[in-house]
Amino acid sequence: MNLSEIQDIVNKFTKDRGMNSGIEVRMIDLASEVGELSKEVLKGTKYGSKHFQKTKEWESEIGDVLFSLICIANETDTSLEDSLNYVLNKYEKRFNNKGDFSSGR
Repeated sequence: MNLSEIQDIVNKFTKDRGMNSGIEVRMIDLASEVGELSKEVLKGTKYGSKHFQKTKEWESEIGDVLFSLICIANETDTSLEDSLNYVLNKYEKRFNNKGDFSSGR
């Protein structure tokens, strides 16, 4: 399955269930889900005292973040495949020009 197909599946899922909402709601949802994922990092490292190990909820929280991001792309008619290709090319150029991936900020 490619990213375009995944976007179509999520779009159908949300439309069939009346889950479409504005970008404002989707951005708040994404921020909330990233916060929950961050909480799992804290749990998985015992608040930074050990090397990370996946928690019981890790995959679910990653899925929530991914779902939220896909919904944002769908709400804004943005191709995740095009976006990913763009950023990979950007990083490749940075690495080839500077020897690392940082933006130099």
